[in-house]
Amino acid sequence: MNKWIILLALLSPAVARANTVTPQFTQGSMNSTTTTTQTVQEVKQTQVFGAEVKSWSGSNVTPSGDIADAATTFSVTDPTADWLLETTSRAAGLVEQIDATTDWTINTTVTSLSVFSQ
Repeated sequence: MNKWIILLALLSPAVARANTVTPQFTQGSMNSTTTTTQTVQEVKQTQVFGAEVKSWSGSNVTPSGDIADAATTFSVTDPTADWLLETTSRAAGLVEQIDATTDWTINTTVTSLSVFSQ
């Protein structure tokens, strides 16, 4: 018999009751600090393209023909004087490639103060 009473007590629904809670403070404050760190990696790739270039400059030199001709030779005009020869030859296409990587670290701190009263 006692077992039936205990089983009946366990299986019967219970009524939940709540008490009203009244805060016992009249004023207060709260400090909050939030710190975040962001890491960003910036990758920048630049390609510079150019046209075909064949040119020459100099002093006291004479070309045997057109600079575009691969068989063109240069000779010194006055062997007793100083001479200078500069030739530039470049195929059309990629002239320069720049790959730059920059790492950024951004630290942020936010501090707030909350004051409350009743």
